[in-house]
Amino acid sequence: MKLAPLGIYLHIPFCVRKCLYCDFLSAPTDVQTKTEYVEALLAEIRAQAPLYSNYEVKTIFFGGGTPSLLPGKELFRIMECLRHNFSFAPKDESLEITMEANPGTLTAENLEWYRRAGINRLSIGLQSANDQELKALGRIHTWRDFLNSFGLAREAGFSNINVDLMSALPGQTPQAWMDTLKQTAALKPEHISAYSLIIEEGTPFYTFYGGEKPAAGHLPLPDEDTDRLMYSQTKAFLSEAGFGRYEISNYARPGFSCRHNLSYWKRIDYAGFGLGAASLRQNVRWSNTPVMKDYLSLSAAEGLATPVKQAVQTLSAEEQMEEFMFLGLRITEGISLRRFRETFGRTVDEVYAEPVEKLMQEGLLERYSQEKNGVPEEFLRLTDYGIDVSNYALSEFLF
Repeated sequence: MKLAPLGIYLHIPFCVRKCLYCDFLSAPTDVQTKTEYVEALLAEIRAQAPLYSNYEVKTIFFGGGTPSLLPGKELFRIMECLRHNFSFAPKDESLEITMEANPGTLTAENLEWYRRAGINRLSIGLQSANDQELKALGRIHTWRDFLNSFGLAREAGFSNINVDLMSALPGQTPQAWMDTLKQTAALKPEHISAYSLIIEEGTPFYTFYGGEKPAAGHLPLPDEDTDRLMYSQTKAFLSEAGFGRYEISNYARPGFSCRHNLSYWKRIDYAGFGLGAASLRQNVRWSNTPVMKDYLSLSAAEGLATPVKQAVQTLSAEEQMEEFMFLGLRITEGISLRRFRETFGRTVDEVYAEPVEKLMQEGLLERYSQEKNGVPEEFLRLTDYGIDVSNYALSEFLF
């Protein structure tokens, strides 16, 4: 029997200090809580594994928070637990196992443990090569800290490294953004994720920048035209530097696209473990409690306690189609018309004739053919202009 592909996400909700723009489920904590959390995580993995007996793990992603705050030995234990409870691809080398890390939290000893655990991809959160910009974001590190961490990772043998960058920062100019792009690309990472800053409610930045003018003592944000210029700079420069854009905000050297994130955009089933983690299995989605004390009840129960699993949703056919379109069209390859038909028993034109025609007339969407396994196949994708206004274009596929 052929096993279905599966991605696994593990949430490590700890950080040294909350960044001023961050609305992720993460916070500083003590050693005892970290210890209890790992035990609860292991218990959840063991309890949930029987749900996935017909799956084969293809990708694993440790996100946060800052997973690199956990001792390397603990991450090794988590990986061993996964190997004992899930079916992995025949050769571990075929797995993509990513861990997020912050500069200043990586050590040579822990990097060796990560390698022993099978982690083969690092995603390092730089955000900016400018120390003043980093300070404005509330980051805990400097550019020099990042260089040291990146060097340690290379010395430890990591040959697949992503660097996270962020544009449209307070007081940032197009030239300053270009300096960050150039200095990062010069290090020759395999992957670069480049996002614009988003001001989220409930963060200190929302207090500073949620009104018509920035709060006193805070640099203004770049205006919309400057933000768009930085966006254009990113694509043009990274393309020349050998990074192809394969998703709206993600660029990679050939062969180094993030397979785990691609599995989300292609709606491959995934299992989420840890505080607030989401899972998708056979079109049923659920998430874990975001309340730490409820989640830690796992360690005593050695199973899924009632408050842990919540927000269970069975996706309707329409919701599945919506996700297929607005997730799949984020990828520059676009969506396969054949796969849509095989998945839903209807063609894209039968379901979405009006928005497809409208977006094509506006120059935001196009059809094209490419060979897949030697067979010509039709795809639908956003044009370059469509990607520029992707929020508008993708919203057309919501019922």
